[in-house]
Amino acid sequence: MSNRVALVTGAAQGIGRGIAMSLAQQGFRVAIADLNTEVAAATAAEIRAAGADAIEVRMDVTNTASVREAVAAVEAGLGPVEVVVNNAGWDDFMSFVDTTEEFWDKVLDVNFKGMLRVTHAVLPGMIERRFGRVVNIGSDAGRVGSSLEAVYSGAKGGIIAFTKTLAREVATKGITANTVCPGPTDTPALRHFVDKSGDDADKVIGAMTRLVPMKRLGSPEDVGPAVAFLASDAASFITGQTLSVSGGLTMA
Repeated sequence: MSNRVALVTGAAQGIGRGIAMSLAQQGFRVAIADLNTEVAAATAAEIRAAGADAIEVRMDVTNTASVREAVAAVEAGLGPVEVVVNNAGWDDFMSFVDTTEEFWDKVLDVNFKGMLRVTHAVLPGMIERRFGRVVNIGSDAGRVGSSLEAVYSGAKGGIIAFTKTLAREVATKGITANTVCPGPTDTPALRHFVDKSGDDADKVIGAMTRLVPMKRLGSPEDVGPAVAFLASDAASFITGQTLSVSGGLTMA
């Protein structure tokens, strides 16, 4: 069991919530960082009700000042950030030729630059204390591509490459950096996107499921334990790695 402080972005619901719950079960003190403060507060309250320590903080990963204010609030409320999980993300399904530059900017700002902002805010403290765990949430879309998610796939591929480089830069400073790549995961965000398919929603879910060798979608509870392991002291000699949690969708 750990008593370290873990900051999880986009943790109010979906995969981020599953990660926060797994970390709390392993004894981490968890900061639920999200734009949706109402749902974040409910998630933090549920963790506390189970006997673990958690707080909610408002964070907009597209705004540097918001990120730094949230990190300061976490450190005031729980202590120095020892583990950061960059999970916050956003996407929409559409053919690349139908996207706009405004769309590109939003996908990259949330998924890639958001991860950069948060990591940049917490890394100096980790270096000073000579301990840290950086776990970035990529996607199997960033490993093998995903139709109708070209820009998102590019952003997630960028996360994988960045994490490997960061791992090399901080390897002698007591810090590890790894990427966890979920496959198709049944989350509120996925359901929202799929519901826009109307009568074809069931077909879309069915097509995703058939691609997975285990023949089911993932759940947030599937992703959390993988992150909790990489955040733990037991993973101290694992860095620069990319782990898919996808029911065998990607095998590498």
